[in-house]
Amino acid sequence: DGGSRLHVFDMDGTLLMGAATVELSRYLGCFDAAFALEEAWLRGEISEVSFWHKALELWTGASEDEIDGAFEAAVWLKGIPEVFADIAERDERCIVISQSPYFFVRRLERWGAHATFGSRIELGGEVTEHSTLTVEDKVLITKRILDDWGLAVTECVAYGDSTSDISLFEWLPNTVGVNAKDPIRSLAAELYDGDDLRHAYTIGRRLIAGPTNTLTGSGGG
Repeated sequence: DGGSRLHVFDMDGTLLMGAATVELSRYLGCFDAAFALEEAWLRGEISEVSFWHKALELWTGASEDEIDGAFEAAVWLKGIPEVFADIAERDERCIVISQSPYFFVRRLERWGAHATFGSRIELGGEVTEHSTLTVEDKVLITKRILDDWGLAVTECVAYGDSTSDISLFEWLPNTVGVNAKDPIRSLAAELYDGDDLRHAYTIGRRLIAGPTNTLTGSGGG
């Protein structure tokens, strides 16, 4: 069912202080190899498909319990479950759209995300050039959900930090850059730098609903 507002969150660098691939590799004891792999990809020495093939090789044999462990051990912004719960209590909806593997992103549903979307990268699976969720996919997914729920773009707010959010931030009027890097810092309607999602969410609420409609009772956590 749809809600009266839609909140769209990026994961890596926005909800997660870092990247899912790095956190999983750290937990599985192959951080150095994963870091070298990421550096090679950033230098353009390997393709995205090759990057994921090699990453999956590093994670061979990882169990669901180990993925859970990596998820729990990762450094997240404070207040994520509280923000998701507040959104639900207001009959609004929150989704997470990430280029990280879906098997990691979907675990945010345990914390209250209504839906999650990620790259079709599966342990033991095949990787093709179509496996990775794209920058444009973020816009298409958001548009589809807004259409399905009969919401206008002004009834949606996006939270993001990096290049994967560019198209979404260019399209939506209500955007919050969370610990954002350029060009998102320039594109965002508002900025938040810090480690507590509740503060970024309060900014997002002001954008879509006025200054009085903010998170109630936000304490530590």
